[in-house]
Amino acid sequence: MRLTNFSDYALRVLLYAAAREGALITIEETARVYGISRAHLMKVVNQLTRAGYLTAVRGRSGGLELAKRPDRIGLGDVVRATEPDFALVECFAPENRCLITPRCRLRGVLNEALGAFVAVLDRHTLADLVLRPEDFGIQPAARAARKTRMDNERS
Repeated sequence: MRLTNFSDYALRVLLYAAAREGALITIEETARVYGISRAHLMKVVNQLTRAGYLTAVRGRSGGLELAKRPDRIGLGDVVRATEPDFALVECFAPENRCLITPRCRLRGVLNEALGAFVAVLDRHTLADLVLRPEDFGIQPAARAARKTRMDNERS
């Protein structure tokens, strides 16, 4: 099974927001950190906001933050909210036209595999995956302020 880029990016946005704990993030900075299209991230963020995973703070110094604690954001829930469907093969789709569907056992095996995949995601939350800001190349606030002060003193 392969997740769509949409779900991949949704999980990445949530990871980044969790790492920034309390600081607002922007679409621009997130796009820059991951090297992802800003336009595509706007769609992802819109969906995450509508689904209740992010809160948008409007205004000049606005941005985005997690709408829930990381331990309240289930990975399975996020993937269900961002994947268009879980039709692994044609016979999973309503418009199935496969000739052997009535006798084929593949659908049952793949459905079992899909269930196992989703069950693993359901056992984990965003809190299980949270990284440090440094993992994204972001200096902690105290170190960044000290570096700025030192740079200004050298000037």
